[in-house]
Amino acid sequence: MLNLERLRTLDALARHGSVGGAADGLHVTTSAVSQQMSKLEREVGQQLLAKNGRGVRLTDAGRLLADHAARILSQVELAQSDLEAQRGQVVGELRMSAFPTAARGLFPAALAALRAEHPGLRVRSRELEPEEGVAGVLRGDIDLAVVLDWYNKPLPMPEGLVKVSLLDDPADVAMPADHRHAVRSEVDLEDFADDEWIAWEEGEFCHEWLLFTLRGKGIEPVIAHRAEEHHTQLALVAAGLGVCVAPRLGRGPVPAGVRTVPVRHRVSRHVYAVWRADADRRPSIRAVADALRTAGSSAGSVGASGAAHG
Repeated sequence: MLNLERLRTLDALARHGSVGGAADGLHVTTSAVSQQMSKLEREVGQQLLAKNGRGVRLTDAGRLLADHAARILSQVELAQSDLEAQRGQVVGELRMSAFPTAARGLFPAALAALRAEHPGLRVRSRELEPEEGVAGVLRGDIDLAVVLDWYNKPLPMPEGLVKVSLLDDPADVAMPADHRHAVRSEVDLEDFADDEWIAWEEGEFCHEWLLFTLRGKGIEPVIAHRAEEHHTQLALVAAGLGVCVAPRLGRGPVPAGVRTVPVRHRVSRHVYAVWRADADRRPSIRAVADALRTAGSSAGSVGASGAAHG
């Protein structure tokens, strides 16, 4: 009889490509992964791992069993989802992630509401960029991820996932209070063709969106500074070091010396939750999505009321 936890370990090895990666994904030690694999090899009577330089690789038998393990674990997830749905109770543990501004803007209200309404549900949350969140859901490391599209650039979405809209998050341009456009009620992105920009880290989805959008308007932006956190970007704006796109979700009060002005042709992010289709019937998934949507409604009204202050 194949042991389910050992199959889960093999599946993690196949997905992560290393013992260390599998250990991180399963939240165990590397020695625990090695022990589980040794036991699984004894159970099946075949070598599943082979040395590959300093690491390991799956043998042909290992890849064959890993393919079966992925299907078995998906069926187990589906069975758990159906049992949860039959009970109709919001219980157990749910692991979720969100990109930083969504974690700041949505998680406090949503998690507090879930704790009050569903005391039998244990939610574990973390910050992950959208691409990492989607990958975590696909691997099974995360049950639900809050991710985003920009209005003109969708996030690639693999098959096998369910997505549910949470809110639309408008973005403004943040500039120093003495900027030549700071007195305006609306601006266009083209108005900042000659400015230096403060952007996200290179390679991040939002950074790629900014380059894609500005170049689509005939602007080759000068990226003077990069920072992951919007609060850091706004601090650099306050110091007079450039302008940036400032989404409203999770933004809070802007620093003194910064003016945020709406964009005439609305610039926005579409924020939504994703989870695996085989977990779609879990009441806990639906409860978390509802709590996030409710938190998003409140965050959206707060963001709209403070759009052009600074």
